[in-house]
Amino acid sequence: MKKILFIFLLMANTCFGQEWVGEIMVGVSGYSGDLTQQRISFYTMRPAVHLNIKYNTGNFINFRAGIGFGTVAGNDKYNTAKGLKDRNLNFKTNILEANAGVEIPLIDPGLYYAYPYIFACVGVFHFNPYTFDSNHVKTFLQPLSTEGEGLTQYPGRKKYSLTQICFPVGFGWKFIINDKLEICYELGYRFLFTDYLDDVSKNYVNLDVLSQAKGPKAVEMSYRKNAPFQEEGLPRGNPTVNDSYFFTGIKIGLVLGQSKYPY
Repeated sequence: MKKILFIFLLMANTCFGQEWVGEIMVGVSGYSGDLTQQRISFYTMRPAVHLNIKYNTGNFINFRAGIGFGTVAGNDKYNTAKGLKDRNLNFKTNILEANAGVEIPLIDPGLYYAYPYIFACVGVFHFNPYTFDSNHVKTFLQPLSTEGEGLTQYPGRKKYSLTQICFPVGFGWKFIINDKLEICYELGYRFLFTDYLDDVSKNYVNLDVLSQAKGPKAVEMSYRKNAPFQEEGLPRGNPTVNDSYFFTGIKIGLVLGQSKYPY
């Protein structure tokens, strides 16, 4: 009977610690890839927002799920290397992401009103890189196969999907304001399986082949140097490193219902 009573009290205490928290994060999204020279570059950042719902278990592993929307951009004009500046490529894309995973405080949140945490998730995101042509007309890049993706002449280059898997990981610092409100700073980095977030990855293709298959617009978007084309087969990007993006900002959390424990 004592053992049963002990188990009952333990279960009751565990259930007592459970709660739901709604969160909104306002900040920026940024990108790292073939059009940047730094892992984090101010020039790639644009406004972003992220919404989360979190389930605090009362233990050290909490569950979270969310959706985020942001925009990232890259432009060779901000690079310092002459070869990259001369390449003269640029892009922009909106990113819509959904993810789910776990959040782990690094110290006992029952003892502190401010503490660090880490998180790891699996997600899916949608992107669609675009730029503007010489007439300032918005032009989506994936249908143009700027590096020969999907063309029979380049069988090793498949068309990249605009919806793909991502792995968000990151850290934050949480401040407990009261039993209903918390404020955090959070940075989340996204590991990707694609090098085409910016539509740049491999080498230059034959522009005559590209023109016949996709038309002059594809040629214009593929090669944007102010010089005669002599780069067939030469690097256009770096295929050995995949692209990535991140969300960062200030997050406000509101306990849904009556708060039952300090986190």
